[in-house]
Amino acid sequence: MLSAATQVPPESTQQAVGYPTLFLLVAVGALVPVIPTGALVSSAAVVAFHQSAPYSLLLVFVTASLAAFLGDIALYWLGQRGMRSKNGSRWLAAIRSRAPEERLAQAQDKLADHGVMVLVLSRLVPAGRIPVMLACLMAKMPLRRFARGDVPACLAWAVTYQVIGILGGSLFREPWEGVVAAVALTLLVSAVPSVWRRVRRPSGSQHA
Repeated sequence: MLSAATQVPPESTQQAVGYPTLFLLVAVGALVPVIPTGALVSSAAVVAFHQSAPYSLLLVFVTASLAAFLGDIALYWLGQRGMRSKNGSRWLAAIRSRAPEERLAQAQDKLADHGVMVLVLSRLVPAGRIPVMLACLMAKMPLRRFARGDVPACLAWAVTYQVIGILGGSLFREPWEGVVAAVALTLLVSAVPSVWRRVRRPSGSQHA
């Protein structure tokens, strides 16, 4: 008969697997924006909230924010290489494909008005990061300046989605219930801007 200790992996083992996985998925999600990184951070925060291990939430915050920052810097560097190349690059083409003209124009206006601090808002608004990054690339912003603005952006992003996870985890006794609630809340938050734009678009066309 197996003991409970052999049936359930110890928290140290879970952490040894969980944090590197979280780091890898968030970093890859920053490079290829198809992974729901916000939901990943919220889910990790739920699990950390229910663990008795000290500093679990802090480790989730550090892991998520560092991975997001490194992913952003790597994508911006690849975009810069594409901007300097005569033939561009597939990374630059991918960035352009995810930045509609209307969103790009808005990002350029906000970048001109607020400078690198617009990166903070772009990280918090769903689908706002890529248009602002492309605006920075087109403005030929140096990588070092982009990085200075991206640091608070990634920190604010990690805090926001971790708070969503903590709220979800605090409402339920079982971690999996909190994960479901956190993911649902994250998806709801992500859907609000696109729904709002669709609601406003008909009214704007009527007045045109």
